[in-house]
Amino acid sequence: MLARLTELDAEHARAVAGGGEKYVARHRDRGKLLARERVELLIDPDTPFLELSPLAAWGSDYAVGASLVTGIGTVSGVECLITANDPTVRGGASNPWTLKKALRANEIARANRLPCVSLVESGGADLPSQKEIFIPGGALFRDLTRLSEAGIPTVAVVFGNSTAGGAYVPGMSDHVIMVRERAKVFLGGPPLVRMATGEESGDEELGGADMHARTSGLADHFALDEPDALRRARRVVARLNWRKAHADPPPAVPPRHDEDELLGIVPGDLKTPFDPREVIARIVDGSEFDEFKPLYGPSLATGWARLHGYPVGVLANAQGVLFSEESQKATQFIQLANQRDIPLLFLHNTTGYMVGREYEQGGIIKHGAMMINAVSNSKVPHLSVLMGASYGAGHYGMCGRAYDPRFLFAWPSAKSAVMGPQQLAGVMSIVMRESAAAKGRPYDEEQDAALRAMVEQQIEAESLPVFLSGRLYDDGVIDPRDTRTVLGLCLSAIHTAPVAGARGGFGVFRM
Repeated sequence: MLARLTELDAEHARAVAGGGEKYVARHRDRGKLLARERVELLIDPDTPFLELSPLAAWGSDYAVGASLVTGIGTVSGVECLITANDPTVRGGASNPWTLKKALRANEIARANRLPCVSLVESGGADLPSQKEIFIPGGALFRDLTRLSEAGIPTVAVVFGNSTAGGAYVPGMSDHVIMVRERAKVFLGGPPLVRMATGEESGDEELGGADMHARTSGLADHFALDEPDALRRARRVVARLNWRKAHADPPPAVPPRHDEDELLGIVPGDLKTPFDPREVIARIVDGSEFDEFKPLYGPSLATGWARLHGYPVGVLANAQGVLFSEESQKATQFIQLANQRDIPLLFLHNTTGYMVGREYEQGGIIKHGAMMINAVSNSKVPHLSVLMGASYGAGHYGMCGRAYDPRFLFAWPSAKSAVMGPQQLAGVMSIVMRESAAAKGRPYDEEQDAALRAMVEQQIEAESLPVFLSGRLYDDGVIDPRDTRTVLGLCLSAIHTAPVAGARGGFGVFRM
């Protein structure tokens, strides 16, 4: 695990490096703060910033991090969803992964009713990739108006360029702050205006902070410099009169077991089972876990606990495979959590639902469907952590990305795919072998071995957490030792919005 964490740190360092030393130096020479420095000055001193999707765009043609920093931090005592363009990466221009990352941030803000603060400095769309950005990119501005309509405040602080479509970020925010002689907000810059109309105009008269503060009225606050802009943003948030739907819980009792031991629980070979109760004992308050139906469906541990004072219902894979009993047990447990308005935490280590004649005849399809039905229609917030394997429909039943968990994180030991690499390669081999036999053709064993090796290698690479995180299939790959802290920050954010379960409201359960 330590070796994997070292590799993970190196990938995170690539995101923090932004556009590299040359462009960071150029940015500093202009007297500007870096994106993460702006975030640090915005949030309250000595409070955490939970960065989200830091590995976005990993494995693509774009910079790791997708030229955007997103996360949750406390501003003037208010938990906020914060986004910050990284202008050291192609001037902060938005590429397809920037868009996906920004839309995910908006989704988190909307679901958890978190005020949004946008730290803006972007040249708009990355023009060579405009075909992938322009049409879906309108959702960014739609989201800002919908957040405002829902009563969720939006604040834009403009430090530099906010051009073309990007001008609508301040244009559609509730509160706008612009930095003197730095902010440039216009639909069309001087070159475009000259080409379209023949008019000769300068940056300041077209979209400077002074003009927008005095003439157009787009700027609500005129800041003298970047620190002043961030100070004003903190004052704006302080005056929002924002209140969480739920009071913060009393101080929590830490786990009785050392969090460092989490590094040794998941085996190197995920075919080897491990007891998730060992994980639970190191992340929940006082290591206290009241198990539900411990003797029934033992391949899934379910029960009640508190995490940083917040009540949670936990579902954790204990033996990898989900049988009919585990599916029925999970369904009942999810219904109980909804009756009690208790968020659910899913700890993944599953190879999926059991297959075979006995299990098909025993109703594994309808029982697995019951569990997926319950997960799909549950109304309490869900949190998911991929500890080990998360394969096949088991990923769905344990509230994978497609089932809208409020937050989903992975450990470096996690793997996720339609099935394991060896199983997938083996299935392909069997199908091709049977096809050759049906046609009366000889089967090339050497070619089969080469194909199986190639497929196994491909699926193994595509199952790894950094690959999946790069595609925003999670909200980040985390150090197992940080799990309790990360989940606590998420639960605090979740309780900004009302937490209420479904009363009935599930689809038809096939019995």
